[in-house]
Amino acid sequence: MSAMIQVCLNGSRNRAECSRLPVTAEELAAAAREAVAAGAEDIHLHPKDRDGQDTLEAAAVAAAVNAVRRAVPGVPVGVTTGAWATPDPRARAAQVRSWTVLPDHASVNWHEDGAAEVAAALLDRGIGVEAGIYSGTSAARRFLDWSGSRRVLRVLAEVTETSPRDALRAAAGLLDDLGPALAPILLHGEDAAAWPVLRLAAARRLDARIGLEDVLHLPDGTPAPDNAALVRAAHDICRCRPQNAP
Repeated sequence: MSAMIQVCLNGSRNRAECSRLPVTAEELAAAAREAVAAGAEDIHLHPKDRDGQDTLEAAAVAAAVNAVRRAVPGVPVGVTTGAWATPDPRARAAQVRSWTVLPDHASVNWHEDGAAEVAAALLDRGIGVEAGIYSGTSAARRFLDWSGSRRVLRVLAEVTETSPRDALRAAAGLLDDLGPALAPILLHGEDAAAWPVLRLAAARRLDARIGLEDVLHLPDGTPAPDNAALVRAAHDICRCRPQNAP
């Protein structure tokens, strides 16, 4: 199997895209409980405001993280620090410093301005950093040039191409670019490429990720009823990993 399967419960999606999307703290807690029962070992979520938009405000982060921790005690819980929630990097770092409840980890996208500043704020507070490295960007070089690159919890190799063939090609190139990285690598794709990239992660014995943030359909193309169904499908794929996979 892959070293670990992380569930990404909601992402920046909204209910217009997916009526089953967990948005409130209570919904995130229920979704996390079901996903962990299905085999997820780590949780990534996006706290939402009253309008269902991503937010890094302390109260929303505290509500989401507390609710999920009560539902799945002992399972690591992480959040986003995406620039779409707060475009100004200094404001994002200030929000991290204002958090009253600390997640176990938070993702930082290295193609975004101010990534190092946000990551430093997380590390100063003892929060693990997931370094988000998007394919098709200069993020890998920027991350590897950062003096703190050895201090991150893991690297998220994030394949943004959605054509399966293009995505697999991009994934191979991205993994080559991240060869010098010392942290564990979690590889994932999105939409139509999510399942092919997950199979590649399983073949390479890398950490993997699945959930309604990344894909709304099961491998057979039918709509996923919830995050737990996606996690179960991911485990089925990982169990079938060829023993001689590259």
